[in-house]
Amino acid sequence: MRRAKLTVALLLAVFGAAAFAHAEVVQRGGIRVTFEGKLAPKTLPRSAQAPVHVSVSAKVGSAGGNAPPPMRKISIAINKYGHLNRAGLPVCQLDQIQPATTDDALTACRGSLIGQGRFLANVLLKGQAPFPKDGKIYAFNGEINGRPAILAHVYGTQPAPASYTLAFVVSRTKGTFGTTLTASLPPVKNGAGYITGIYLSLGKTFAVHGASRPYFSASCPAPKGFSGAVFPFARAVVSFEGGRTLGSTLSRTCKAR
Repeated sequence: MRRAKLTVALLLAVFGAAAFAHAEVVQRGGIRVTFEGKLAPKTLPRSAQAPVHVSVSAKVGSAGGNAPPPMRKISIAINKYGHLNRAGLPVCQLDQIQPATTDDALTACRGSLIGQGRFLANVLLKGQAPFPKDGKIYAFNGEINGRPAILAHVYGTQPAPASYTLAFVVSRTKGTFGTTLTASLPPVKNGAGYITGIYLSLGKTFAVHGASRPYFSASCPAPKGFSGAVFPFARAVVSFEGGRTLGSTLSRTCKAR
């Protein structure tokens, strides 16, 4: 048993450091996607839930000189030891923030704000792409067709003023990953532009009837007798026009207390 514990500790030290230090790069058919993900804090209860912040990103590029095809869908699955808690949080509706400037979106749905991020795109035809070149994302707790969702709103002025909202539908699944966020993107006019990067950081503590509640909470899946664990933190998948799909599982570490 002592030898087994030493082996696990060494794996945590070596593999865990690599997991936090490097992004996951997947390349296929001339498309390159770089996935990153973080969980904070890293020290969590073994059997109870504690507030956490979850950060995920996908950066899209090409292996050659050609532009990558437009993104059609992005899916992010979070480990089952993490839980999304939205009961009691105000709900933002899509028509309240789309179309809207950042200021107008915050005025309409500030109480539903659950996170922030960054949006990057290559806009090739001015005024033809439905999204701006870049902008700050404000993520709101929302609903799409009666289903829970995260509305990731971005507004930018280059190369022309544009408002864009990615609607991540939230679903519960069985198995290693318990919560899945899926956003489907509408077709983009050929040659108009393509998304090159999406970064989201989610996590908020809010009050319900005087009690504090975290939007995201998690525990550390370390076995009894071990101080920490290496675990599959998230599974990210990006689908492109033409049917190509690239994905990666991000493994991370946690310490149990």
